[in-house]
Amino acid sequence: MTHPFLDLAPLSAARFASIEDRVARLLGTEQDVVIMQGEALLPLESAIRGTAGPGTTALNVITGPYGQTFGDWLRDCGATVVDLAVPYHTAVTAEQVREAFAAHPEIDFVSLVHAEAATGNTNPVGEIGEVARERGALFYLDAVASVGAEPVLPDAWGVDLCVIGAQKAMGGPAGVSAVSVSERAWARMAANPRAPRRSYLSLLDWKERWTDAGRRALPHAPAQLEMLALEACLERIESVGAEAVMARHRSAAAATRAGVRALGGGLEPYVHDDREAAPVATTLRTPPHITASELVARALETDPSLPLAAGGGALAKEMVRVNHYGPAATRETVDACLTALSSALTALGTGTDLRSALEAGATVWP
Repeated sequence: MTHPFLDLAPLSAARFASIEDRVARLLGTEQDVVIMQGEALLPLESAIRGTAGPGTTALNVITGPYGQTFGDWLRDCGATVVDLAVPYHTAVTAEQVREAFAAHPEIDFVSLVHAEAATGNTNPVGEIGEVARERGALFYLDAVASVGAEPVLPDAWGVDLCVIGAQKAMGGPAGVSAVSVSERAWARMAANPRAPRRSYLSLLDWKERWTDAGRRALPHAPAQLEMLALEACLERIESVGAEAVMARHRSAAAATRAGVRALGGGLEPYVHDDREAAPVATTLRTPPHITASELVARALETDPSLPLAAGGGALAKEMVRVNHYGPAATRETVDACLTALSSALTALGTGTDLRSALEAGATVWP
C-alpha cells in the first residue's frame, strides 16, 4: 500500500535549489543561502564555529538564553568574548553597542538575537548593524523567532550571517533551517583553520560541494519531508504576502498586551516598552504571590492545547509566555489564552475583568 508521506519521488537538486531561492526572496538577500538539514541550532553553531577562533574578539549581546549559548560556543572556539547583557524586560540599544566598541576597539565580531521568543523582547538590528559596519565587525544574527513576525533584511542591515528557522512565525517545520552568508563571512571561514571541514557542522563543505559547484548535485540525501514542508510553508506565505503574515503577528502581540493590561489580577507585560516587545510571543510577569508555572498549569486545565508556557529555569517562578506565532497568531487564540489566564487567576484567588480584557484586545485587530 502506498503512503503519501513515505512513497515520494526523490527530491531533485533543482527543487532543493529552488527552495533556497525562495528563502532568499523572503529575506530580500543577494547573499548565498544554504539550507541545512536540521533544526536551527545546526546553522547557529555552524556559523559561529566557521567564523570564530583564537584571535577573534566577539561582542556577544545577551537579551535572553540564546545569547548565553552563543557566548559559550564562542569561548569554546577560542574567541575572546565581551558580553553585553541587558535585563530581559528590555532590548539592547545601538548606543550600548557603540559604548562596547569604544571600550574594546579590538571587537571584530558581533552576535545578536533579533527576537527572543523565550523572553519576549526584540532588538533594533538595523541600528546595531550600522554600528557593526562602521567598525568593520562581522555581524551574526539569530533571526529564528523573528522571521515571519517582523522584517528580517540581512542585506539592508549589513548582516553577514543570518540564521532562520521555519518553526515559529513562518508556521513551518522544525527539522530544517537556513543561513544567508555574505562574501565577508565566507572569506572569514576560508581563513579560519578551525572552521569545521568534512563535518555536519561545515558550511564550507556546502559552499564547495553545492553552492560553488552550481547546485547540480546534492552533497547527501536531503531531509525530504522537511524540505517539502518548508516549500509548502513558503508557498503559503507568498500566497498571502509576507506583510500580511507580519501584520497578523503584530496584532496578536498588541492584543495580548492590551488584554493583559485590562485583565488585572496583577498580571502584566514582562517587556515594559511596547516598542521593545517581540511580535512572535508575549511574556507576562505574574504577581509576587503566584508562581508562573502554577498559573500556567491551571490555565492549561481549561485547554491543554493552548500555546502557554512558563519561563525556563528561574523564570518559571515569574514569567508566563504566550506563544502566538504561526497558526496561533489569531484573535481566537489570543482570546482563548486571556480567558484561560483569567480562569486560572480566579482559581488562585485573584479577581480579574475578562470582559474588559477581551474588549481591549479586540480594539487592535484590523
